[in-house]
Amino acid sequence: ALFAGFLTYHAFFGVDEYQWKGPFYFIQGADPQFGLMKAWAVGDTNNGDDEWGEEIKLAEQAVQAINKLNPKPKFFVLCGDLIHGMPGSQWRKDQEQDLKNVLKNTDQDIPLVFVSGNHDIGNTPTKETIDNYCKNWGDDYFSFWVGGVFFLVLNSQLYFDSSKCPELKQAQDVWLNEQLAVAQKHKCKHIIVFQHIPLFLKKPDEAHDYFNLEKSVRQEIMEKFHKAGIKAVFSGHYHRNAGGSYRGLEMVVSSAIGCQLGEDTHGLRVVVVTDEKIVHRYYSLNELSSQGIEKELLDMLAKQN
Repeated sequence: ALFAGFLTYHAFFGVDEYQWKGPFYFIQGADPQFGLMKAWAVGDTNNGDDEWGEEIKLAEQAVQAINKLNPKPKFFVLCGDLIHGMPGSQWRKDQEQDLKNVLKNTDQDIPLVFVSGNHDIGNTPTKETIDNYCKNWGDDYFSFWVGGVFFLVLNSQLYFDSSKCPELKQAQDVWLNEQLAVAQKHKCKHIIVFQHIPLFLKKPDEAHDYFNLEKSVRQEIMEKFHKAGIKAVFSGHYHRNAGGSYRGLEMVVSSAIGCQLGEDTHGLRVVVVTDEKIVHRYYSLNELSSQGIEKELLDMLAKQN
């Protein structure tokens, strides 16, 4: 279950995770994006990412906050843009190494789940950039079960622009259909999706821009997810909190651990999965470090069915 020194989602394989065993929770983070704060500050997002000390501190604070939580989360998912340096850029290797060094301090009982973002594999990914990501962080799409809940991790860049690797997009589409059929067969409690780019930010029919998926692509995915009974999609990319819903499918957009582009604070989302529903709350790193999870959510976890 170890990959590059981390406990990953493989930790759930071979254990009987198809059965519902009562409420649990996980932590969602997004966009640690080592290098963006300096790049944003100097106004050069292509070459200005030569310092990321600030992000290292924030990522360390996130790991420390998670390690202190009691009970422990089932896993910690990072929804993409692990680093700022695009494929081929100068500081990329160093940024990746520094992030790995921070994440290695995550409590060894808490698996890490990595999602690929546009900075990790490029705005227009290629087979090569995706292979490179997989060597560093593990598969770019996969599924796993935790306590009767089915989780899907998708490579949203393939929906954003697959022009340089159409066969990889097709492979993910085929795989996704197979996975949804499996979920149907197993009668899982919930199906939850992780991807970097949100389907939409606030409204299912909003205009397409850099931060969401193109409308026709989005419509097709939303409909497929709705039909499959998917309850929620968690993403990052926006560096602000946002979200909305489409026919019972909740779209949850979480702000960044790293650089903030709006009014939110550096933070993490606590997601509690109960028998009936999925409840979540975004905490600032300071809040989570000092106070932990609020009583209301802890009470939900304590309710054994």
